[in-house]
Amino acid sequence: MNNRFFNLYSHHFARVAAASPVCKVADPAFNAQQTIELAKQAAQQGAVLVAFPELGLPAYSCDDLFHQRALLDGCERALASVVEASRALPVAMVVGLPLRVNHMLFNCAAVVANGQVLGVVPKSYLPNYGEFYESRQFAPADCAAVDKVELFGAEVPFGVNLLFDIEGLPFFRFHVEICEDVWVPVPPSSFGAMAGATVLVNLSASNVVVGKSGYRHQLVSQQSARCMAAYLYTSAGRGESSTDMAWDGQALIYENGTLLAESERFRDDSHIIFADVDLERLSQERMHATTYAMNARRHADEIAKFRTVRFALALPVDRTLPLARAVERFPYVPVDRSRRDERCTEVYNIQVQALVQRLSAIGVNKVVIGISGGLDSTHALLVCAKAFDRLGLPRANILAYTMPGFATSERTLRQARELMRVVGCSAHEIDIRPSCIQMLKDLGHPYAEGKEEYDVTFENVQAGERTSHLFRLANHHNAIVIGTGDLSELALGWCTFGVGDQMAHYNVNASVPKTLISHLVRWVAETHQLGEGGSEVLINVLETEISPELVPGNTGDGRPAQITENVIGPYELQDFTLYYTLRYGFKPSKVAFLEYSAWKNRDEGAWPDDSKASRNEYDLAQIKRYMKIFLWRFFKTSQFKRSTVPNGPKVGNGGSLSPRGDWRAPSDSEATVWLADLDNIPG
Repeated sequence: MNNRFFNLYSHHFARVAAASPVCKVADPAFNAQQTIELAKQAAQQGAVLVAFPELGLPAYSCDDLFHQRALLDGCERALASVVEASRALPVAMVVGLPLRVNHMLFNCAAVVANGQVLGVVPKSYLPNYGEFYESRQFAPADCAAVDKVELFGAEVPFGVNLLFDIEGLPFFRFHVEICEDVWVPVPPSSFGAMAGATVLVNLSASNVVVGKSGYRHQLVSQQSARCMAAYLYTSAGRGESSTDMAWDGQALIYENGTLLAESERFRDDSHIIFADVDLERLSQERMHATTYAMNARRHADEIAKFRTVRFALALPVDRTLPLARAVERFPYVPVDRSRRDERCTEVYNIQVQALVQRLSAIGVNKVVIGISGGLDSTHALLVCAKAFDRLGLPRANILAYTMPGFATSERTLRQARELMRVVGCSAHEIDIRPSCIQMLKDLGHPYAEGKEEYDVTFENVQAGERTSHLFRLANHHNAIVIGTGDLSELALGWCTFGVGDQMAHYNVNASVPKTLISHLVRWVAETHQLGEGGSEVLINVLETEISPELVPGNTGDGRPAQITENVIGPYELQDFTLYYTLRYGFKPSKVAFLEYSAWKNRDEGAWPDDSKASRNEYDLAQIKRYMKIFLWRFFKTSQFKRSTVPNGPKVGNGGSLSPRGDWRAPSDSEATVWLADLDNIPG
């Protein structure tokens, strides 16, 4: 087995931890032992960094005891014991303690690893309001006149401008700040992030009052999002003095605004949380958002002050270490039902509003749309219906045409008729076979002479005839053609170019992937927006095998001769690959690792709906095979179709493939480097 492939560190993830130990006020030796025990747990779990609370070695609530030399000496001895323990632990620790420097006392965070104190960061902003009196005991960081301190016979970097790098761990650089530092308008971590830190650490004490937990979430979430970083936050818990305050021991880990892990509050024991941070994602986000670099340039003088401390750790890279982070199988579709309903509502409104604007701007009050009885055209028709309701126009102004061809099944034809009826649009039917036969005769195609030859010409004649009819019907009725093809088809080039389903006057589905469309249609059905009869029609559409229905016959079991996913792969896998390729630019091997991590979890609660398709299981060999299809079609053969797509609204941050939007690429590129990376995937 290729252990490295199945190790999260091979794919630029890093496991980090935030801990909240039980403490005893003014008992540094006890507190150090609790710290060491949690650090051992972090190392056992393969974490490379663990953060502990502010002033965790003495306890935050010592108040004027901080001016007692016995306590301060005890804190230094406690730090020495943590340093000694770190020799045997392949994890960096960030611990809090008071430190005397040039006859001043600073509230500090010490970074410890490999039997050394690597650096000490003093607190910048000391709260002296409400229940806080830190200025009574401590000096703020900018009072320090030195950039080094001596600890245990060695010179140690000292200051707020320290960054810490772990050798052999690309993209991993961390910055430390303390409690109130993140509550100010411009936190020190903002400059640390612009200086290159991807992981931000906050040692906090933070007593608890009503509503404070939610505010911490907001604060940490926004700082991680604004800095495009991971943010580790840990605060003091059980054992701190209850003289005038209470403590909940809350720990949080966020990544770019998303909560990865949270501790249970008000626990009676020492506890620790873990999260696997996607370092490459953070790097990609910063490269993509060019204003990030502009902001860093504006603060170049401040950033230039930073110093980097590099150190080595025995990284856990030579063993299987699965990703503990939850990876959703359907990145375009939230697992949580309430979030999914909210997503569906918003996507519909975006599509509807865009179509309303286009029709209003050009002064057209009719549209022409082709209805196949399949998923995409069903959804596009639903969008048209809502847009016409919004405009106060009769749905009869939606001129819907079903156009049966040589392979149209009775099922899809029936569904197309029923759908047009329940929507209330103008329903029409045009048999395209006569015009297709004439075209095939003109081409001298064998089918026109009675031979069963079903080549790409045979297929595209039908697709072209349908589109040609729609455009001429639009001319005839002073209307525009509404496209129905989706983002997934465009990514894979699964559309007929020009005079075909690739073209329209306006495509409402242009940036909506197949997996999301199926949930949009299901949402309309489940919320009975077309009535009970309409919901039944929509469910029938959802249960229909996806097929272009261009080749006559069936597979012998009643299924159509053409099954789309047999050719281009399952849409649920291809949409997953599309999302991480388009949104983050990840290598195929990393996408495969994420895909494998998502599908190996059989937890029923992770499925976003009850459809049969989402119950599929894929092993790594299948993932690799279908990914090869995606890479070849996406990078090598299909860009020319995307370079000339019609207008259509972008609906999500997963991206669009319009050359006027998220994706500008050459039509004659090679897929070589992506296909070569497939060799890094076992199986």
